[in-house]
Amino acid sequence: MKYMLIWRATDEGLASLANVDFEKMLETVGRFNEELIRAGVLLAAEGLADPAESVVVDNSSEVPVVTDGPYGETKELFGGFYLLNVASKEEAVEWAKRSPLIAPGFKTEIRRVTTIDEFPQDNEWVKKERAWREAHGQL
Repeated sequence: MKYMLIWRATDEGLASLANVDFEKMLETVGRFNEELIRAGVLLAAEGLADPAESVVVDNSSEVPVVTDGPYGETKELFGGFYLLNVASKEEAVEWAKRSPLIAPGFKTEIRRVTTIDEFPQDNEWVKKERAWREAHGQL
């Protein structure tokens, strides 16, 4: 099963990183990544740029509204993710507990990634996506 570990942080948590030596942080995260690789569970991992560089497209009206920057009021921002292939939710939880981002204001949300097999297989769009995935070695 695939699970996404989503790193989230409050503004205070992100601000606390300003005092952390960047090389030390890279080493700490690198060691964690190496553990995931050795265990054979890592599928992908990415961090996100500063929220100030973001753009928000609000689709709640007929004409989408585009604004710069993060949402107006945020309590926690999505800062990066790991995509793991593990046997169970419990295993994903165990990996999240080992996260190198251990500080006030940091959380890891764990979400199961649905598979194409969970959708109606006779649907035209599911068939097209399945064919694309097969052609690109994703199934």
